[in-house]
Amino acid sequence: MPKKEENLLEKIVSLAKRRGFAYQGSEIYGGLAGIWDYGPFGVALNNNIKQYFLQKFMHEQENIFGLDASILMPERVWEASGHTDSFTDPLVECRLCNGRFRADQPEVITDHESLHTKKKEIVAWSEPKKFNLLVDVGLGAVEGQRTKAYLRGEITQGVHVNFKNILDSLHPKMPFGVVQVGKAFRNEITPRDFLFRVREFEQMELQYYIKPEEAEGKKQFEFWKQFSMEWYKGLGIKSENLRFREHESDERAHYAREAWDIEYHTPTGGWKEAWGIHHRGDWDISRHSQYSKVDLTYFEEETKERYTPWVIETSGGVGRAFLFLLLDAYTEDTMGGEKRVFLKLKPSLAPVKAAVFPLLKNKPELVAKARGIYEELKKQIPQIMWDDNGNIGKRYRRQDEIGTPFCITIDFQTLDDSTVTLRDRDTGKQERINAVSLPDTILHAVS
Repeated sequence: MPKKEENLLEKIVSLAKRRGFAYQGSEIYGGLAGIWDYGPFGVALNNNIKQYFLQKFMHEQENIFGLDASILMPERVWEASGHTDSFTDPLVECRLCNGRFRADQPEVITDHESLHTKKKEIVAWSEPKKFNLLVDVGLGAVEGQRTKAYLRGEITQGVHVNFKNILDSLHPKMPFGVVQVGKAFRNEITPRDFLFRVREFEQMELQYYIKPEEAEGKKQFEFWKQFSMEWYKGLGIKSENLRFREHESDERAHYAREAWDIEYHTPTGGWKEAWGIHHRGDWDISRHSQYSKVDLTYFEEETKERYTPWVIETSGGVGRAFLFLLLDAYTEDTMGGEKRVFLKLKPSLAPVKAAVFPLLKNKPELVAKARGIYEELKKQIPQIMWDDNGNIGKRYRRQDEIGTPFCITIDFQTLDDSTVTLRDRDTGKQERINAVSLPDTILHAVS
């Protein structure tokens, strides 16, 4: 990883821990590589991302439904999907230290070799071999009689195995879609780059079922491709930091009719996968029908046709959106002669919409007035924070690092005329406004 990017990533990781966005999983026990816990503000930001996804991909659409499939799924599901055979990464082992790494990550290989080079050691590598990424578990109480299952390596298959259930319960007309948000697990060889490549993560995706016609396939694929890009831009990420990239023939799944990624441009110029859009053809439904021996065809009443639908998939990781938002929003400037760090998050996504301060916490009349304003605001805007810890300057800096768009200070003038000081995060500009107008002002900004 380039030094500049590494330094920025270190700053992001430090801020994430310091301000309660993300922590190393089980840190007090030494932690697990590729496992991260989301703190209070991380939970809030993730929830805002997921709600925005559901709003755009499901609530504002027609004929798109929600699903929450199980994390544990039987081995046969993954045999049908091809994961037990092909869900692999190439693994190589360092013969000096027995460290295992992905053979297709040259930057990681180079970094490891440099550690040995500093010790004047010459690295020798094993031949690459396939390493399956699925995480298996044994279900049942008796050793030796447990049923083999897997923690799902992707959330996609949970939708497809419920295809018949959705047909039978809702009788949807083609085309229709199923949206899901949920956890997935991959036994990554070399998790890296904070939340970019991890072993436990959350996905957001739409499986969109269509009639198997070339013209329909092209139309729907292009629509969801462009829709996904607009959604990603809607997170507040700069347009110049996003692009489409079509998969090369050697990286595209054999069944994929089309495969594109939305990539994010990291601050040093490296493009990384953020979102995928795939035309999966009839692979999923036909395979599950074959392996389960259950008819998963669709009968179209109007035309009296029966067919296996094609699937357009658009999906991405919650954690990656979270990471790219932090990278894009992280800003350093100077305010009042002091260096400042703040997260320039879109107000609608910010974990805290506004923070309420009493100017002095040892003045009961100020605290009482501030609490009253805080409690009234919280009735209308739940993501409101109370902050009376430290001086005003420290509180501003703390809220800036959280990404809070507005800070509201209650002072002695408030007691006289019910006006408060409203401070803007990005500009630092302060203005006096009547406390009565606070809800409308904040709601307008964060809607």
